[in-house]
Amino acid sequence: MPVVIVESPAKAKTINKYLGDDYTVLASYGHVRDLPPKDGSVDPEHGFEMLWEVASDSKKHVKAIADALKDDDALILATDPDREGEAISWHLMETLTKRKAIKKSTEVSRVVFNAITKTAVTDAMKAPRDVDMELVEAYLARRALDYLVGFNLSPVLWRKLPGAKSAGRVQSVCLRLIVEREMEIEAFDPQEYWTVRAMLETPRGQTFEARLTHLGGKKLDKFDIATAEAAELAVNAVSSRALSIHSVEAKPGTRNPSAPFMTSTLQQEASRKFGMGARQTMSTAQRLYEAGHITYMRTDGIDMAPEAVTAARSAIEDRFGTKYLPKSPRIYKNKAKNAQEAHECIRPTEMSAAPDVLKLTDADQRKLYDLIWKRTIASQMAAAQLERTTVDIGSQDKQVVLRATGQVIVFDGFMKVYTEGLDDDVLDDDDKRLPQVAQGEPAKLAASGLEAIFVKAAESEGKITADGGLRRHPGGLLDDSGAVFGQQHHTQPPPRYTEATLVKRMEELGIGRPSTYASIVTTIQDRGYVVKEKNRLIPEDKGRLVTVFLSNYFRKYVGYDFTADLENQLDEVSSGDRNYKDVLERFWRDFSAAISETSELRITDVLEKINEVLEPHLFPPKEDGSDPRLCPNCGAGRLSMRTARSGGAFIGCSNYPECRYTRAFAPPGDGDDEIGPDGKMLGVDPNTSQPVTLRKGRFGPYVQLGEATEEEPKPPRASLPKGWKAEELDIEKALMLLSLPREIGPHPEDNEKVEAGIGRYGPYVKHGRIYANLPEVDEVFTVGMNRAVELLAQKAARGGRGAAAKPLRELGEHPQEGGPVNVMDGRYGPYVKWAKINATLPKGTEPDAVTMDMAVELIAEKAAKGGKKKPAAKRKTAAKKTTKTPSKAATAKKKTA
Repeated sequence: MPVVIVESPAKAKTINKYLGDDYTVLASYGHVRDLPPKDGSVDPEHGFEMLWEVASDSKKHVKAIADALKDDDALILATDPDREGEAISWHLMETLTKRKAIKKSTEVSRVVFNAITKTAVTDAMKAPRDVDMELVEAYLARRALDYLVGFNLSPVLWRKLPGAKSAGRVQSVCLRLIVEREMEIEAFDPQEYWTVRAMLETPRGQTFEARLTHLGGKKLDKFDIATAEAAELAVNAVSSRALSIHSVEAKPGTRNPSAPFMTSTLQQEASRKFGMGARQTMSTAQRLYEAGHITYMRTDGIDMAPEAVTAARSAIEDRFGTKYLPKSPRIYKNKAKNAQEAHECIRPTEMSAAPDVLKLTDADQRKLYDLIWKRTIASQMAAAQLERTTVDIGSQDKQVVLRATGQVIVFDGFMKVYTEGLDDDVLDDDDKRLPQVAQGEPAKLAASGLEAIFVKAAESEGKITADGGLRRHPGGLLDDSGAVFGQQHHTQPPPRYTEATLVKRMEELGIGRPSTYASIVTTIQDRGYVVKEKNRLIPEDKGRLVTVFLSNYFRKYVGYDFTADLENQLDEVSSGDRNYKDVLERFWRDFSAAISETSELRITDVLEKINEVLEPHLFPPKEDGSDPRLCPNCGAGRLSMRTARSGGAFIGCSNYPECRYTRAFAPPGDGDDEIGPDGKMLGVDPNTSQPVTLRKGRFGPYVQLGEATEEEPKPPRASLPKGWKAEELDIEKALMLLSLPREIGPHPEDNEKVEAGIGRYGPYVKHGRIYANLPEVDEVFTVGMNRAVELLAQKAARGGRGAAAKPLRELGEHPQEGGPVNVMDGRYGPYVKWAKINATLPKGTEPDAVTMDMAVELIAEKAAKGGKKKPAAKRKTAAKKTTKTPSKAATAKKKTA
């Protein structure tokens, strides 16, 4: 039987079902070889020779394939239809040849299919080809470049910038985008401007809103009404004039559907609509693909196979009728110059399999499939028909002109199924519907029309006062009738990136490719360079430091144009238009010279350069005009950035050790300079008579009880929780913090202590080993037993830490060591649990497919890699088995001892 190789066991299971008993289908479990993470794996001195190594956990999979080839002399490589899939096939072919599993007589062929369906798989088997070496060479070039950058640039960072973890060819450019956006936000100077709106009424009693566009016969620009005084004049000008309809213009319009999904747009839309990260989106899409529900999900193609277009049109006609079907199919052309990742868009394999028909049980898969199905169907539907109306209203002397705009959907078309989400820096069309109006008819002010909006704005802006026929608050003016509203605005800085807008920006710049977006965005978060808060990407201090260092000493290699050009060169390699070693040679010649130039750099010079670049962030100007870098403690030293052995950065005085002033790396907050090196006295603890002080540390302000002594070098301390400002802290709040953790009382079920405190992840209540988060910091000091028991029960029911989470499957007792072996559901996917060892299931393996033999093998592999040790009781039980042969690891340990 021919041996067919795919990447994952789930994929193998599905394909084996389609091919039947005439084939042996095995999984490679992804790449079987990689470059060892050590110097010399890529040798620029010898033609960029690459040293490949079979991973330890891949050896058994390679052996299984080699064993299968003993019984049959035909190998079919059916890995994914992209560059990575081609590389996996090449690695397998090379590895099996070295093992002599592939002989001269062995027939080796490569097949590809864009979807795991019976038709796609069987058709692919009829069209075998050779491994595409141009795609393989593009992979080799990328892998070599990433290695050369990572293993040469990262050590420079470690030596010159303590605390930096790594640098990457594309990840560093991506990080630069986020850091520069944050610096834009910090440097942003908001500009005040005002708008004036009026609520108007037609002769038929219908109301509509209009905005002031002309004043004094002149068209208003955005900043023409720049002050409250100017806004007052504008409000009075509108409210004192009789208004009428000057013109009514209605224009028909159409809106066409978006193209089907490719990798980047799927990641963007899943982020906008569901808040799913790029990695989560791709993992979910992978499972849908392997189950045969969608086509391959790593692609920069947006075109659709003709048979899929026909099926989509048929589904549209069946579900929505012929009026929703355009006369001819919609054709979408690829935007990418070299769309080699895969040739088709991401779409359902069966257009008739609507989400309500498929009935997926996994929530993420259900949401993502629903999104893909709707986008695909909508892409072949009729355009939406709109009517956009513009009404100009003005005074007879034309000194005042207002405009109202509206939109009516005449025919919803594709919008019946799907509308694309918008990023927060994109404004949608004005879709307000206007009442019927006619040119020449009066438009009087509608009494109290804007009262509610004015009052709502006043809630955040301040108290309402009456003055000169106007009602006022700091951010608004309302005329006496309540119909004309002048509102204050300030220009807003550019928004922080979300994963969606970051991927979109990378795509615009030509940085990265579909198969790399998710890993790039994930890596910069895993390295601690970026944190995600409320779906926004915010650079951490170490991320700023790395970006500033690279931008100053390796500017070319974090340049957007350079990175995009290199990506284009790699695409030319994949299309056969460029030699990959020429690309590597040209890159390495300049890059190695840039690395050499940094050898003489002194850390003090690097830190001073960072101080200079980040000065607006670290040392913002003071109101009194004094030097912001002058040490507030000694008055003579100069503040600058320092790095600790632990890798953390902080601000210290140049007169160290005479002056020991330090503060956190972040800019000083309001009132921060009031805290001296010995702290700011808050009061005395009445119970101990010890002083309570507010102090500054490298990681932010904290309170301390008493002073450090030889007997007690670390007196009681407590960091200020997030949201608490140092300048607002008093003795009562300080003592509350120092009293934590606070005992609530004995749990009603077992009398074990229940307490509340503030930990690394915020406020919590604790019972035994179960921690449950509290929504607000202040609740730590007030939460009672009933509330605590409720929160703890909810956490336990969700399988919280310390709770007995319910297994997905109970496999039974471990056959050698004893103790239950279960399949559990974890945060990062299902895993096998035995004693204290948790072994993640291989990619694509379904929990229902796990056998005891498979589980025992996974547990043994995890233990060999340095997993947690077995419980002592289990070791004693195992020692009684006299016939048991010592493991290789145990024998080796004995010899070394």
